[in-house]
Amino acid sequence: MGKNKFSEEQQKQLLSNPFIEKVSDSSISYTKEFKERFYQEYQSGKGPSAILRDMEIDPTLLGKRRKDSLVQRVKDYAERIDGYQDMRGKNSGRHSIKELSDTDRIKRLEHQIRYLKQENEFLKKTEFLDRQAEWKENQKQRQKKNSDSSKK
Repeated sequence: MGKNKFSEEQQKQLLSNPFIEKVSDSSISYTKEFKERFYQEYQSGKGPSAILRDMEIDPTLLGKRRKDSLVQRVKDYAERIDGYQDMRGKNSGRHSIKELSDTDRIKRLEHQIRYLKQENEFLKKTEFLDRQAEWKENQKQRQKKNSDSSKK
């Protein structure tokens, strides 16, 4: 089952709406104002299709999946610290190593070393526990064999 693509005509129709930032044949980006208003109206009990119609967007053009996805994304945006702002490309969540000073880079590498040492200790312990459990299982099997052979 493929994605519903927007035709050139549908893209032009969508782009004429002030609440829509970008449209491609397969995706649509809404403005911050749209997301805020959509969430407020949705929280007040209005349905997604009715909200879209009020904002002059044809809900049938989007389809059920896009509407459901929109509702979920808007809810997620409402819970974010950044709010409804689109942070794609602006904040990947990681600091670039190129931007770090030498002292920060050293701190980062020291932290990485501590982490790897801790991970190695954990792996050693789990390996030891696995071997110990295997040894205990072997002992039980030997005892069972011995008790079975003594019964004969």
